[in-house]
Amino acid sequence: MSEGINMKKIIALVVVAFALSACNTVRGVGQDLEKAGEAVQKSTK
Repeated sequence: MSEGINMKKIIALVVVAFALSACNTVRGVGQDLEKAGEAVQKSTK
């Protein structure tokens, strides 16, 4: 169970890092979050 919690924390940190470092607009935030989500989905398959 703790592995799931740790993975969620890592994913959250990655998403925050993308949001803070790569976007200047609300549209950019949405695109970065979408890309981060896709990367997470690919890594879990």
